[in-house]
Amino acid sequence: MIGRILRTWWFVALALLFAGGAFAKSAAHPAPVGLPDVAVSSLPPEARQTLALIRQGGPFPYARDGAVFGNHEGLLPRQKRGYYREFTVKTRGARNRGARRIVVGGETTVSKDLYYTDDHYATFQRIKE
Repeated sequence: MIGRILRTWWFVALALLFAGGAFAKSAAHPAPVGLPDVAVSSLPPEARQTLALIRQGGPFPYARDGAVFGNHEGLLPRQKRGYYREFTVKTRGARNRGARRIVVGGETTVSKDLYYTDDHYATFQRIKE
């Protein structure tokens, strides 16, 4: 009898543990929803300059430009690792790279899968050309 109660308790504890883990994971990485659009003409001038550099294939002013963007925040549509690349948008007066980026999916020079963030990946806007 006690063995049966302990087995039942153990099963319930495991079920709750896994359910809690799944909930925590989904809360930490929400599924992407429709992102707001931003026209290229509405981007800051520095972002338009960065986009022009991306389209011509560089050269880029920062060593990290073109690095793989992992989408760890889960805000962009899911893709295989390596699909997204990030590029720095200069921030006047910043001593480092600042918080602004353009993230490009697929082939950078022709891709229409473009995103802008001005808060270091907390939010994104889809760039419409």
